[in-house]
Amino acid sequence: MRPVVVYTLSRLGLFAVALAVLYLLGLRTYLLLVVAFLVSGLASYVLLSKQRDAVSEQVAKKRHRPAGN
Repeated sequence: MRPVVVYTLSRLGLFAVALAVLYLLGLRTYLLLVVAFLVSGLASYVLLSKQRDAVSEQVAKKRHRPAGN
Protein backbone atom coordinates (compact mmCIF):
# COMPACT_ATOMS: atom_id res chain seq x y z
CA MET A 1 0.00 0.00 0.00
CA ARG A 2 2.87 2.36 0.72
CA PRO A 3 4.08 2.85 -2.89
CA VAL A 4 0.57 3.84 -3.96
CA VAL A 5 0.34 6.44 -1.20
CA VAL A 6 3.79 7.86 -2.00
CA TYR A 7 3.00 8.08 -5.70
CA THR A 8 -0.40 9.69 -5.13
CA LEU A 9 0.97 12.27 -2.69
CA SER A 10 3.83 13.02 -5.08
CA ARG A 11 1.38 13.61 -7.93
CA LEU A 12 -0.71 15.91 -5.76
CA GLY A 13 2.41 17.77 -4.67
CA LEU A 14 3.52 18.30 -8.26
CA PHE A 15 0.06 19.58 -9.14
CA ALA A 16 0.12 22.02 -6.23
CA VAL A 17 3.57 23.30 -7.20
CA ALA A 18 2.56 23.72 -10.84
CA LEU A 19 -0.63 25.50 -9.78
CA ALA A 20 1.27 27.89 -7.50
CA VAL A 21 3.97 28.66 -10.06
CA LEU A 22 1.46 29.33 -12.83
CA TYR A 23 -0.61 31.50 -10.51
CA LEU A 24 2.45 33.52 -9.55
CA LEU A 25 3.33 33.91 -13.22
CA GLY A 26 -0.03 35.58 -13.76
CA LEU A 27 -2.27 32.84 -15.14
CA ARG A 28 -5.52 33.53 -13.33
CA THR A 29 -8.23 32.30 -15.68
CA TYR A 30 -10.11 29.03 -15.76
CA LEU A 31 -7.22 27.67 -17.84
CA LEU A 32 -5.04 27.68 -14.73
CA LEU A 33 -6.32 24.27 -13.61
CA VAL A 34 -6.05 22.74 -17.07
CA VAL A 35 -2.51 23.97 -17.69
CA ALA A 36 -1.42 23.00 -14.16
CA PHE A 37 -2.85 19.52 -14.72
CA LEU A 38 -0.96 19.13 -18.00
CA VAL A 39 2.31 20.49 -16.61
CA SER A 40 2.15 18.30 -13.52
CA GLY A 41 1.31 15.27 -15.67
CA LEU A 42 4.36 15.80 -17.84
CA ALA A 43 6.56 16.45 -14.81
CA SER A 44 5.33 13.31 -13.07
CA TYR A 45 6.02 11.25 -16.18
CA VAL A 46 9.65 12.33 -16.02
CA LEU A 47 10.23 12.73 -12.29
CA LEU A 48 8.19 9.90 -10.78
CA SER A 49 9.26 6.92 -12.88
CA LYS A 50 10.72 5.03 -9.90
CA GLN A 51 7.53 5.47 -7.87
CA ARG A 52 5.39 4.43 -10.84
CA ASP A 53 7.50 1.29 -11.28
CA ALA A 54 7.11 0.46 -7.58
CA VAL A 55 3.33 0.81 -7.83
CA SER A 56 3.12 -1.40 -10.91
CA GLU A 57 5.34 -4.01 -9.24
CA GLN A 58 3.08 -4.04 -6.19
CA VAL A 59 -0.04 -4.41 -8.33
CA ALA A 60 1.55 -7.25 -10.30
CA LYS A 61 2.52 -9.08 -7.10
CA LYS A 62 -1.01 -8.82 -5.71
CA ARG A 63 -2.52 -9.96 -8.98
CA HIS A 64 -0.40 -13.10 -9.16
CA ARG A 65 -0.86 -14.05 -5.51
CA PRO A 66 -2.82 -17.30 -5.03
CA ALA A 67 -6.42 -16.97 -3.86
CA GLY A 68 -6.91 -17.22 -0.11
CA ASN A 69 -3.79 -15.24 0.94
